[in-house]
Amino acid sequence: MSRIGKKPIEIPKGVQVQYKDGVVTVKGPKGTLSFKHHPDMTIKIEKDKIVVERPSDKKFHKALHGTTRQIIANMVEGVSKGFVKELEIVGTGYRARVEGQKLVLTVGYSHPVEVVPPEGIRFEVEGQNIIKVHGIDKQLVGEIAARIRKVRPPEPYKGKGIRYKGEHVRRKAGKAGAKVGG
Repeated sequence: MSRIGKKPIEIPKGVQVQYKDGVVTVKGPKGTLSFKHHPDMTIKIEKDKIVVERPSDKKFHKALHGTTRQIIANMVEGVSKGFVKELEIVGTGYRARVEGQKLVLTVGYSHPVEVVPPEGIRFEVEGQNIIKVHGIDKQLVGEIAARIRKVRPPEPYKGKGIRYKGEHVRRKAGKAGAKVGG
C-alpha cells in the first residue's frame, strides 16, 4: 500500500468536510476549498477522519491514492491554518512594497514590476527585502511564489535576485583570465 495514501486525515475542530458526487468540499475559519477527485478513488468520511481507498494495486492507482490523499490533507490544513511561502530579495537597490493588493518589485529593470494577486492570495513585505505570500490553497501559493521568483531569478556570479527563504544559490567564479594576463 501507499504509505501516504493509507494514513487517515485528521479533521481539526472548526473544519467541516462534505462529500457529494465526487467533489470534496472543506470549510474552515480561513475559507472554503473544493476538489473533484478521480472516480476510481473511494473517499469515506468518518467522525473526525477522512480515509482514501483505491480499487487495486496497479501502479496508476497507487500513485493516484497518495496524491488524492495529500491534496485533501492540504485542503484541510489550508482552511484551518493557511500556507505561507517566503522569498527574499538580494541585491543593491532591490526592494519590494505592497500598494493596495499589488506587490511592486524594483529589481534592476528600467520600470517597477507589478504582481497582481489572484483571489485568495495576500502579499506581505517585511522590511524591503522579505516577501510573504499567504493563502489557503497550497498549490496556488507555490505557483504565485514561483512567478515572483521568475521576475528576477538569482544569478550565480553575485547571487543577486529573488530567491526562496533558505534557498542555496551555487556561486560561480568570475573571469580568472583577467587577473593572470599582463
